[in-house]
Amino acid sequence: MTEPPPEAAGSETGRHFRPTFGATLTTLVAVAVLVSLGFWQLERLDWKRDLIDRLEALAALPPQPLPADLSDVTGLEFLPVKVEGRFLHDREMYFASRTKDKRVGLHVVTPFLLSDGRGLLVDRGWVAMDRRDPATRAEGQLEGLVEVTGQLRFGGWKGMDLFRPANDPAKRLYNWADLPVMLDQAGLERPVDQLYLQAGPAGPPAPAPVGRLSGVGLANNHLEYALTWFALAVILAVIYVIYHFRPATQKSNDK
Repeated sequence: MTEPPPEAAGSETGRHFRPTFGATLTTLVAVAVLVSLGFWQLERLDWKRDLIDRLEALAALPPQPLPADLSDVTGLEFLPVKVEGRFLHDREMYFASRTKDKRVGLHVVTPFLLSDGRGLLVDRGWVAMDRRDPATRAEGQLEGLVEVTGQLRFGGWKGMDLFRPANDPAKRLYNWADLPVMLDQAGLERPVDQLYLQAGPAGPPAPAPVGRLSGVGLANNHLEYALTWFALAVILAVIYVIYHFRPATQKSNDK
């Protein structure tokens, strides 16, 4: 029986872990960054839970009159209030691209003249795109002295400036609450300039706009974000190990 020829001198069989310097350094840095981001999201998770608990406790309070002194509005967001006055329907404007039951529509924002003479913007709620024209919802255009209950909200863009969409004041369309511009367009005297009112659901006979149910409604996805960062770190480490398990005869290129 013929024996197989001996392998060439110095040859080796199998696979061995042969890390390269450049890939090792890059992977260590990347894994460290990913793990740090994961722990940062866990810290944000605790912060968001505390914030939601605090705001939900505030939102559960009974509605109260709009404070007369608004020189310090710290802690007032989501405070339930009840105001009395009249709507200035001829000056209404809109928050664009708002959804309800997976339908895209608008939020009607109407200037409101309070009984004490101050002016306040009121987000009255959602309407379908084909009901932007007030004539299609005349039953909801409440006249005279009315009472509105809702939650105070801060204006301004709350995301990264890089992703801030443009508003279109000429068309009275706003993607975010730019209160100084909106109040100037509304022509209100003595305006409340740091807060607006997000109205709750209105009873009959005003089915539209549809006001927002009370509550905070803040998203808390930080646990999912943390798990994503940790998973990416693990995947990168696994790819690094698999890549560097090479045949013994393959020389590594350490650079």
